[in-house]
Amino acid sequence: MNPSPVGSDSDWSQRLALMQLADSFFPSGAFTFSHGLEALTQSGQVKTAQEFQAFLEMLLRQKVGPTDLVALRHAYQASRHQDVAGIYQIDHQLFAQTLVEDTRQAQQKSGRALLMVAHTTWQDPQLDSLSKAISDRHCPGLHPIVFAVVGRVATLTQDDTALAFLHGFITGLCSAAIRLGLLGHLQSQQILTAIAPTVTAVMHGASTLALEDMWACAPALEIAQMGHRQLRSRQFTN
Repeated sequence: MNPSPVGSDSDWSQRLALMQLADSFFPSGAFTFSHGLEALTQSGQVKTAQEFQAFLEMLLRQKVGPTDLVALRHAYQASRHQDVAGIYQIDHQLFAQTLVEDTRQAQQKSGRALLMVAHTTWQDPQLDSLSKAISDRHCPGLHPIVFAVVGRVATLTQDDTALAFLHGFITGLCSAAIRLGLLGHLQSQQILTAIAPTVTAVMHGASTLALEDMWACAPALEIAQMGHRQLRSRQFTN
């Protein structure tokens, strides 16, 4: 029996890059964000694993998918076509679409941290241009936009970049839920399996939207994010 064919070196490199970017070990700083979960937990609005899963699915369907992921996909295309000005424009559009100030600031901090790590890992002129533009305040440098460029630089496909972004976002929130005492590690793995259809739906939905069609409708979550800074004790930055 002949052995199964083995992928090319570039195939393996892409797979390794996908795992690297999706891994919570990758130091982008995203683990310091709860996206309003800490405030909802302290107020008693999210108390169980089931309620956390509902919170996560609402966040994916009504904010991350139709806003962050749409911007990421369009930024990836701009990066692929060497349209640096287009990347900056999309960054500004996402900034305007992100209404909560603390969330904007968190996205900027995470984007800059990701870019710093990417600079030490991959070499590409777009990373240099983006870093200078952020330093000169020509664009805000939000995390989904930086992630799109880094995914392209790491030779990931657009779909793999989007998937890595979503996986990192979801595992980061599951980690936050564990730290807040809502989940155990086994429950976290069960939720990751249970929300796979939601991830698929969010990926598909984002792929069909033009940049001008970005939308978000999660007022309860935005109120929780705005109230985070008033908490007496905080583990997370938002």
